[in-house]
Amino acid sequence: MNFSSARQHFYQEIQQPDESINLARAALYIAQEEYPDLEPEEYLNSLDTMATELEERLPSSRYPLRIIQNINQYLYDELGFTGNKIDYYDPRNSFFNDVIERRTGIPITLGLVYIEVAKRLNFPMVGIGMPGHFLIRPDVADIEIFVDAFNGGEVMFPQDCQERLSQIYQQAVILKPEFLAVVSKRHFLARMLTNLKYIYLKQQDLEKTLAVVERILLLFPGVSLELRDRGLLYYQLGYFTQAVEDLQSYLTKVPDAEDADVIRQLLSKLGKK
Repeated sequence: MNFSSARQHFYQEIQQPDESINLARAALYIAQEEYPDLEPEEYLNSLDTMATELEERLPSSRYPLRIIQNINQYLYDELGFTGNKIDYYDPRNSFFNDVIERRTGIPITLGLVYIEVAKRLNFPMVGIGMPGHFLIRPDVADIEIFVDAFNGGEVMFPQDCQERLSQIYQQAVILKPEFLAVVSKRHFLARMLTNLKYIYLKQQDLEKTLAVVERILLLFPGVSLELRDRGLLYYQLGYFTQAVEDLQSYLTKVPDAEDADVIRQLLSKLGKK
């Protein structure tokens, strides 16, 4: 595989068992493709420093809500981390180095800052892939409290999550158990990349969109929709041989897809090139 240095490091990181993946490192390797001179250790050291400063302020009675309260005060009140509600789709909100430097991000990247600081305090937290709004929660059995890292570390309970979903979708939403399920580290990274994918698509930056889709496929090889999207990007960028390969693979996997006829027409057109 002829990968860039950043892509090689990302690939090596995600080859480990899911529980062994270092989320912060992997996120920084994603950013390193945008910032080739980025030094991951610099940002990992920043997280270490945050945790060290916070450790000194923690109370002796380390109940989950007390720890969350202290983390919130430190990250949001003292350091000024905030959700970017003005320019949500700024790609810098999805690059972990930018989020640490600018102290501004979106739910998943601010959640990652929170998770990484909490991990260093021996207070493990996990990602919750709620549709439309990523949350985190303490990795403690039988505890149903969630943290909204985008909104100042707001503590939420399942009823709050249902209300938030209804606000997002502007209609009553039934809260299904899977909406509050823990996401694997690979899915965490894929969701970060998917955010970037749609930002670049909106900007019509096809080369960067392709680079993102390639990394999603490193996480989850053979996912049909990503194969299709990579094939279409190859086509738009003039890489016709690669386009044919991906689009044929897509049809093999989902021959009855809603867009199968459109893809077959495109393949027929490509056959004449």
